[in-house]
Amino acid sequence: MSRKDEYYNRAKQEDYRARSAYKLKQLDADSGLFGPGNTVVDLGSAPGGWLQVAAEEVGKTGTVIGVDRQRIKPIQNETVECLRGDLTEPQTIEQIEATVGGSTVDVVLSDMAPNMTGEYNVDHARSIYLARQAFTVADALLCAGGDFVAKVFDGRDLDAFLSDIEDEFQYLRQMRPSASRDSSSELYIIGKHRITAPVSEDDIVDVVITDIGSQGDGVAKIDDYTVFVEGATQGDSIRVRITDVKPDFAFATAVDSDGEAKDTRSSG
Repeated sequence: MSRKDEYYNRAKQEDYRARSAYKLKQLDADSGLFGPGNTVVDLGSAPGGWLQVAAEEVGKTGTVIGVDRQRIKPIQNETVECLRGDLTEPQTIEQIEATVGGSTVDVVLSDMAPNMTGEYNVDHARSIYLARQAFTVADALLCAGGDFVAKVFDGRDLDAFLSDIEDEFQYLRQMRPSASRDSSSELYIIGKHRITAPVSEDDIVDVVITDIGSQGDGVAKIDDYTVFVEGATQGDSIRVRITDVKPDFAFATAVDSDGEAKDTRSSG
């Protein structure tokens, strides 16, 4: 039995609307995309196989929103809501924002693919364009620490796309699920742990140490974002260099007025 037949038949037997459901299952198993109660936006979601998988994973307390230019046949699951719209139109993003009540979301998915022309470079470029459209939605909606998944066709424009979004996440991965057809050049780009920090690595900023953390580092706040400063003392007003940025906090070291490392250890 061919791989195509295997996943097609499994989808029929297990009541999934498309064999692509198994791609999302494999992406989730590899990268841990979903959690109970998550809010998920699935772009280009017709016929709804990914909606079914996401709804299973987020459970009854979660929310799954499907968006497509085509009509999506209603899914009998109270966590799923389907919207019809074109992602190139601003009102579609506004419609998604209204549906989530102005809140951020935990995961943005895109299995969108262009209408195929048979010219590989054209089809590849269009797939990158769709992935960029998907990231525009993710950029507007993803929470700190949220995840992004987008399908692309491998090719010459991929590196530029990855370079443009890599600083937005803690890390990027590329994956080709085993459920993909052998003849397909599709890849899935996975952006893990969206970073919405007000600082970037190597930034130099002035901070006030307002507390001491459990590991003994000084704690400063920048717009409610936490920065841990090694060796700093509560009450210090110091200049620091950001050394590592995470979705919810950063690490920093004290520097002098020239930006050079400064010894903050107490003498004694």
